[in-house]
Amino acid sequence: MRRYVAALALALLAAPGAVIVLSAAPGPALAMGGLDPAPTTAADPDYQAGKTAIAAKHWKAAIADLNKAAARTPKDPDIQNYLGYAYRNAGNVTAAMAHYHMALKIDPGHLGAHEYLGEAYLLQGNLTQAETELGTLDHLCTLGCAEYSALKAKVAAYKQAHPAG
Repeated sequence: MRRYVAALALALLAAPGAVIVLSAAPGPALAMGGLDPAPTTAADPDYQAGKTAIAAKHWKAAIADLNKAAARTPKDPDIQNYLGYAYRNAGNVTAAMAHYHMALKIDPGHLGAHEYLGEAYLLQGNLTQAETELGTLDHLCTLGCAEYSALKAKVAAYKQAHPAG
């Protein structure tokens, strides 16, 4: 949420005609005037190849490409988040969680990492931790966000499939 407030504040100071884009996608959170907040990452061909491989559900290729990008830019939370996503979908939840935690160490407010970490906890059967991530998203997404809605739906589906008793 702080990122969006900061973006709004900067928008008010921006030159007339500046274009401001806010995104809930697991990529960079905002772009202003066509400038990406992490231009080296966005321009990285391995990062782009990794995102393309994820879209095609080619998990091994995504992991290989994103690891190359991470070797150059290890402190990019988006790369770490995408690595977690690719590892989780490739069936390696342990590696996925390590990357989600790295993304959150770099950017504690990374919405995608909180969502995906919650989903990984559900895969492990850890509803309590998934609900903790949902609570964190509820706090971060004061006005609501796609990540909160998605994790809330997954938690509800998990509860329906695993009734207490």
